[in-house]
Amino acid sequence: MDRLRELNPAQREAVKTLSGPLLILAGAGSGKTRVITYRMAELIRHGTPPDRILSVTFTNKAAREMQERTKLLLGKSLRKKPLVSTFHALCVRILRQEITALGYPSDFAICDRGDQESLARTALRDIRVSEKNLRPGDLLSRISRWKMAGVQPEMARDHVENDFDHLAVSAYRRYQTHLKASASVDFDDLLFLTQQLFEGHPAALARHQARFEQVQIDEYQDTNGMQFTLIEALVRPHNNICVVGDDDQSIYGWRGAEVKHILGFPQMFPGTKVIRLVDNYRCTDQILELANTLVRHNRDRHDKQLVAHKQGVNSVRFQEFPDEQEEALQVVREIAWIIKTKNVEPGNVAILFRTNEQPRVFETELRRNKVPYVILGSMSFFDRKEIKDILSYLRIFVRPEDEISLLRIINVPARGIGTGTVEKLMARAVQEASRVWHVMPSMLAASRFAAAATQALRDFRDLVERYRAKCAANPRQLANIVQELITEIDYEAEIDRQYKEPAQQELRVAMLGELVQAIRQYVERTGEPSLVGFLEESALTGRDEEGDKDDQLTQRGVKLMTMHSAKGLEFDRVYMVGMEEGLLPHKRAISDVESAVDEERRLCYVGITRARDHLTLTRAVSRVKWGKRRMSIPSRFLAEMQGQQSTIGASDIEVEIDDDEE
Repeated sequence: MDRLRELNPAQREAVKTLSGPLLILAGAGSGKTRVITYRMAELIRHGTPPDRILSVTFTNKAAREMQERTKLLLGKSLRKKPLVSTFHALCVRILRQEITALGYPSDFAICDRGDQESLARTALRDIRVSEKNLRPGDLLSRISRWKMAGVQPEMARDHVENDFDHLAVSAYRRYQTHLKASASVDFDDLLFLTQQLFEGHPAALARHQARFEQVQIDEYQDTNGMQFTLIEALVRPHNNICVVGDDDQSIYGWRGAEVKHILGFPQMFPGTKVIRLVDNYRCTDQILELANTLVRHNRDRHDKQLVAHKQGVNSVRFQEFPDEQEEALQVVREIAWIIKTKNVEPGNVAILFRTNEQPRVFETELRRNKVPYVILGSMSFFDRKEIKDILSYLRIFVRPEDEISLLRIINVPARGIGTGTVEKLMARAVQEASRVWHVMPSMLAASRFAAAATQALRDFRDLVERYRAKCAANPRQLANIVQELITEIDYEAEIDRQYKEPAQQELRVAMLGELVQAIRQYVERTGEPSLVGFLEESALTGRDEEGDKDDQLTQRGVKLMTMHSAKGLEFDRVYMVGMEEGLLPHKRAISDVESAVDEERRLCYVGITRARDHLTLTRAVSRVKWGKRRMSIPSRFLAEMQGQQSTIGASDIEVEIDDDEE
């Protein structure tokens, strides 16, 4: 029986190449996930032990999908399995084993964004810099860039580019000191510290090099410099590395991804075999012709052209409207009509836009026409206050020394531990170079607090100790234990106190139920569940943009999203709106270097290739910008995708930089 009969010739060649460096250039809709999973199965059939294979993806959803597909190909009887992991989860696994060499405890906590902002504020206070001069979010952004460039706090002064950086250097040092003192790491540290480990501890690197005979990387065009460094170190002894990606879909330069890694892969790994997957099974020939013609205007790319496997009649349209209101009115009116008259499912329709302010007028029209819709990329489940509060309880059940989490919930819900009491505890902890949790007993014994506060602190410590013991003794009952905690602290009353609208109260309580269900699902799919394991998974998932997107996609309604959010998705009908200079390409790119416009062109290419059967590109002749109605200029990409050379330059565009980010 031909195990590879479902594969086309190029896919088959990729799957059967089992050694040395391999670059698989996988165009949009060309079946790359199938190739990766089939190749893993083929490696195992040819004698590679499953646990000696590492397959790295960018999202937890992609990792789970790959694991399921591999299980279907190989059967469930495999005792050992390949390690399918995100970059950050791989680094957590390595650091749990090795981080003590860097002076951290192996049970380190992973900070969420809120924790990071709190530490950033503390660092700024330490150096007496007000938030007007340097916002915590801006500081964190600068620290992140330094970390991803491998710049440690003591080296940061050599990388100063402006006055803002001079302030950030001192705050970076304080931020990292506070982070380490609280036995915590931030999300960037997972990669940053692993790189330090590999550089400074050759024996640790050798242990992890010896673990894997074969390494695969998915979405390789999205790797940043730090990720490349880590993978290059891991595969150095054997160079059995297979990377899959598409330089034409490299759209995350603004968060550190470097397209040069996929463009220069054959030079970095001499002897690389390059295989192109160009058969597209998603889009009509007319849609693909637009995409191919557009992306050829980028000079720095691997030469390839997608080949359509289905025909389309009138599957592409260009529409022009007087203004943004009319654009939204007509697009939504048409969507409402096709849903009603052609029985089109709303979820098979997507409206794609470049910036986050564009969907407002479309939302108004969708509501007016009673068309159900979902905006993808709204608040993450793990960013909700009620979820962060309960997770903080769980973190201190694992490690009461976790001061960030402890101080977040010591009086949430209110239990009579006021600000004055907390300040006394913190002052004593600083004086003794200790932790708030550890100074509590002596201060209680010495009656340092009013009677009510003393009793409240005793009750709080008792609560923490009881639930610590329960979680440790009954890991398979974690979901029930957390439900019991929510009831005991009466968190629903806290919700009622904070939110007066019944709909908001109902939503927040439902979110707590979702958290309990998430814990239950974690326990069911995990061989040896633990509270540490769940917190680790939730910390990684909370930063995984695909997690909530997956939930939103199952909701009924037209999907509204940015083109960045649309990557990896596909819809029967796609409306790409706002095809104007200053929107797409974005005004920042127009005033920047040529490579920024190239990335905007790739973003447009990604948007086009989301459409299976129907693609509509729209623009407004005039649009309100900066409070005034102004004439707009058609996006240069409209001309380029139709085989014309655009003559638009930066001097033709009114550019005013503001803060609307991707």
